[in-house]
Amino acid sequence: MKIINGLVFKEDFCFHKEDLYVENGFFAANTNDEIILDANGGYVLPGFIDIHLHGNSGFDFSKGEEEGLDHIADYLAGHGITSFAIASMTQPYETLKIAYKNAAQFKNSARKDTAQLLGINMEGPFFSSEKKGAQSEKDLQLPDIEMVKSLNEVANGLIRIACVAPELPKAMDFIQAVSQFCTVSVAHTAANYDVAKEAFEKGATQVTHLYNGMLPLLHRQPGVIGAAIENSNVKAELICDGIHVHESAVRAAFRMFGSERIILISDSLCVCGGEKKQYEFGGHLISVKNGAAVLEDGITFAGSTTDLFSCVKKAISFGIQPEDAIRAATWNPAEAVGAIKAVGSIANGKHADFLICDKDFSLKATYIGGNLVKKW
Repeated sequence: MKIINGLVFKEDFCFHKEDLYVENGFFAANTNDEIILDANGGYVLPGFIDIHLHGNSGFDFSKGEEEGLDHIADYLAGHGITSFAIASMTQPYETLKIAYKNAAQFKNSARKDTAQLLGINMEGPFFSSEKKGAQSEKDLQLPDIEMVKSLNEVANGLIRIACVAPELPKAMDFIQAVSQFCTVSVAHTAANYDVAKEAFEKGATQVTHLYNGMLPLLHRQPGVIGAAIENSNVKAELICDGIHVHESAVRAAFRMFGSERIILISDSLCVCGGEKKQYEFGGHLISVKNGAAVLEDGITFAGSTTDLFSCVKKAISFGIQPEDAIRAATWNPAEAVGAIKAVGSIANGKHADFLICDKDFSLKATYIGGNLVKKW
């Protein structure tokens, strides 16, 4: 395939007016294929990568429904997300074991016309009860290295991110050990600056949904946010749905961390793309009110009701440069889950996962492995 008349987003994080080639499902320097795709002056973007979502279209990964990941992946492909890391919730070991086994089976048998699973984001159960949010308090545990290793074995090595509150007993040992085989992310924590700083020095390199599930950045108590800003190895997830984080704080995050260290995520729940207004999630009843997914108290956010592509458009509407927002939804998440050699950018030899968008970033077509999976 030859793609013409497009503004191609390349690895220098700039747009280039040039032709693009796809050969046997990969970006290439040339092609013998006679098929020509006319982008009509629109943008050609790398496929978006969501490394933190729990579900959509009525399905929740942690429930362990065998058909769940099929539906979740189909929905993602239809919304410009070509690959993803599915996030689990704080659940008992046996419940997680079923979900993780399903993920391994899905990975081995996934169709080529749907979003591809890159791995698992283990969000819980090693969290502070003070900042648990929608996580199940009765299932919270102290950091357990062997539990992660066991679940990773069940998942055929699919755990790409493991989350932890670093103030918990033995958390530093956990960080040192687990960071040897996956990204460790600081999450749902009441840690102060000193504890967070030590966690990053021990090997944690990510912050889960910045601002949410942690103490605020204060001038005398900078907390996790202050420690993360100062460590150049640390990336920060950011939910840009217009509900979880005020637009001013979104702009501040990009200024504080730089576009190279922000990872846009959806943190979407089963309510995303679902028809019902109430769902059970993580042991809680969730309701959708004014676009937000909230617990029974009507105040506590449980996650988002939107998808990553919509979050990128929202970030751009907040004044984030398109190039920065796109990088935060492609290259940065691919790096975070160790997939940058295969996806996350348009470059020769990488999987030909790409989007065609109009000048207003309206999604026109999604291609995965060079094959059209959705067109508008």
